[in-house]
Amino acid sequence: MTRELIYGRNAVREALRGRREVLELWAGDRAADSLEWLVEGPRVQVHKERELTEAAGSPDHQGVVAWAAPYPYADAWELAAGERPLLACLDQVTDPRNLGAVVRGAAGAGATGVVVPAHGSARVTAAVCRSSAGAVEHVPIAVVPNLARYLAEIKGGDLWAYAAVAEGGTPMWDADLAGGVALVFGAEGKGVRPLVKTTCDGAVSIPLAAGIESLNVSVAAAVLLYEARRQRAV
Repeated sequence: MTRELIYGRNAVREALRGRREVLELWAGDRAADSLEWLVEGPRVQVHKERELTEAAGSPDHQGVVAWAAPYPYADAWELAAGERPLLACLDQVTDPRNLGAVVRGAAGAGATGVVVPAHGSARVTAAVCRSSAGAVEHVPIAVVPNLARYLAEIKGGDLWAYAAVAEGGTPMWDADLAGGVALVFGAEGKGVRPLVKTTCDGAVSIPLAAGIESLNVSVAAAVLLYEARRQRAV
């Protein structure tokens, strides 16, 4: 059976509570003695820190390494078909830490899910699980063959697509984000690609203080997702 690596305390803990089966669990001496939640998974195998680092391929394992069933990607069209969906769509965001941080922000904002294109984009890996603090186990993530085509198919009267831009967009307080919304975020330094941007119904921007040109993609995603959540509450 194919299995995938997970490391880091929050990432492994949420995997144990999530949708996929954890198949093997390793822990260092201190982690095995102090982390009571480890009993929620398969029998813990105690290993030296050096062995954990070698298995994880990183020193950032925090004393816990696991292997789980493959990540269960969601259906992007089903996510868009729900009532007032709130989607974060990433246009060629390749940094796994950014993807993980976006997913973590999406979880906090109560977003419906995260959508990424099949090519030129980060997918769920051990590094993404770690940077999301395990949020990938609870927030649906979907992969689509072509992001522009996907947006063209799902947008309509009940769902609007907005490209997040640094300049020239409708300020987020003036944009209507209370209904079904797909917010599209581009890679740092590149932004949303022209074809994807023109497919959207409009553009939205975050008003910034003088001297600040832009925000990290994960920060921008969190700000706009939370603004959408605020508008929905009102």
